[in-house]
Amino acid sequence: METIKSVIFDWGGVLIDDPAPGLMQYCAKALCVTKENYIKAHSKFADDFQKGLICEDTFWERICSELNVPKPKVRSLWIEAFKAAYVPRDDMFSMAASLRTNAYKTAVLSNTEVPAMQYFHQQRYDMFDVLVFSCIEGVKKPGRKIYELTLKKLGSQPEQSVFIDDKPEYINGAKEVRINTVLSQSTNQVKNELARLCVKID
Repeated sequence: METIKSVIFDWGGVLIDDPAPGLMQYCAKALCVTKENYIKAHSKFADDFQKGLICEDTFWERICSELNVPKPKVRSLWIEAFKAAYVPRDDMFSMAASLRTNAYKTAVLSNTEVPAMQYFHQQRYDMFDVLVFSCIEGVKKPGRKIYELTLKKLGSQPEQSVFIDDKPEYINGAKEVRINTVLSQSTNQVKNELARLCVKID
């Protein structure tokens, strides 16, 4: 087995609690529709939003047209919803910082929207060498291209890298590119899996 040189973290569901349930609930309430109806409308336009093909304003135009409700009047409903749903896992961020201190390259690889990415930048996290967001790259997990792009930015070979995600389909996408993977279930479990790959964490 090759020596691991890079560790790639998913954002939502790994570094933070999965924000999706809170986001759906917040947006449904803001638009005065049921969560079920909001999710149905959201699913039609979320892909383009996450790929950066449409801006937030266009996203809400399409959602609200689908639901036959007025557009939200706030500057960014998505950021408001994201802030409300944002629960960082400090132990995971600490792990990333420790890895970087131990000379591993670190990255975030996330399917996310421009407003959420902007919120990430506002947090001024300093423990990542590379940030890869679907809304900037125009491609999403589990597509092969976004993993290859992350490796290129890191300057690492697949066998020298490990990808941590909480969704099996995204783990499988990384495996197809021959990246080592850890399906995240808890911080201790992730640490143990990394230890098996001979990754040193203080």
